[in-house]
Amino acid sequence: MYPMLCQIFSSPRFEEMFLYVDRARGLEDVPQALLEHFGTPRPVMIIPLDERRRLARVEIQAVIEALRDKGYYLQMPPGGDVLSRDRAFSVEGDEAGVPGGE
Repeated sequence: MYPMLCQIFSSPRFEEMFLYVDRARGLEDVPQALLEHFGTPRPVMIIPLDERRRLARVEIQAVIEALRDKGYYLQMPPGGDVLSRDRAFSVEGDEAGVPGGE
């Protein structure tokens, strides 16, 4: 099986915030409310995802699972109060949609 191609976008509003999506599906699975907070996504890169790959600030397995389950993964900026950041970007009925949400 071939690795999934992942497209990564940066937020124009929040430094070091990134949105990962399955390239084949694009942004169609990302909730509108999240896109409104995130701002117009700016393409950064496309990478193949497999469990041998290492990413800088996020566990590859978490990204793969989120893309399979929800179609997107939101990487929050480092630092600050994680719970407050996660609540600010949670989508009604989808608190597991943000890293750290349950």
